[in-house]
Amino acid sequence: MYWKIALGLLIPFAGTVLGAAMVFLLRREIPAALRKLLLGFASGVMVAASVWSLILPSVELAAGQGVIEWLPAAVGFAAGMLALLLLDTLVPHQHIDSETPEGRKCGLSKSKLLMLSVTLHNIPEGMAVGAVFAGLLAAGAEITLAAAFSLSFGIALQNFPEGAIVSMPLTADGGGKAKSFGYGVLSGAVEPVAALITVLFSQIILPALPYLLSFAAGAMVYVVVEELIPESQDGAHSNIATVGVMAGFVIMMIMDMALG
Repeated sequence: MYWKIALGLLIPFAGTVLGAAMVFLLRREIPAALRKLLLGFASGVMVAASVWSLILPSVELAAGQGVIEWLPAAVGFAAGMLALLLLDTLVPHQHIDSETPEGRKCGLSKSKLLMLSVTLHNIPEGMAVGAVFAGLLAAGAEITLAAAFSLSFGIALQNFPEGAIVSMPLTADGGGKAKSFGYGVLSGAVEPVAALITVLFSQIILPALPYLLSFAAGAMVYVVVEELIPESQDGAHSNIATVGVMAGFVIMMIMDMALG
């Protein structure tokens, strides 16, 4: 069982690595329309995963623990959004389409700020995967191995374009392909670390698991609302981004319901 969990925690990271490797295959930056489509797709996947893989299991686990069903989901979701809001305010970073850094002022280069921006995305995704696999380990939890792996594959699916989206602009910004690939890999390395910490923490305090699941959902929705949707809808090709949201949501929903 433990090797399966280790594999599940690493699958999303593999998606980021493969996406970052596109710098060696593509000669120029991803076209704007395709990038908008991929951003929309990632948004749809994350919203669907937040509902079916995190919030609904949180409600079921709370009911099994004799807690008010909606309480952990509501508290955890709000806490997750507020935690990402705090990180977004404190951690220096810069979005791909922006020329102005956000967070606390620092002397980091644009390449490092772009990497930190995607790293912020990957923290809640790692927590989400870790929380689901923690639920799999928990006695009596209503989470199956197939459901846990469906989330892991879903996150990897949206990490692939995300890895390419962050690495390709770094190449165009003057960095070499190997350096850009390295930044893309580093941005995704936080995922298995966050996932492992979440698993270990939840095993120590098992009653906190419903809160952890909804916390991860809130953090993921924050990323979607604050960054992915605005970036995908800004300027031309916004309709293509909307189609991407639809496709990502439907695919992730089908994966979770069919495999879960």
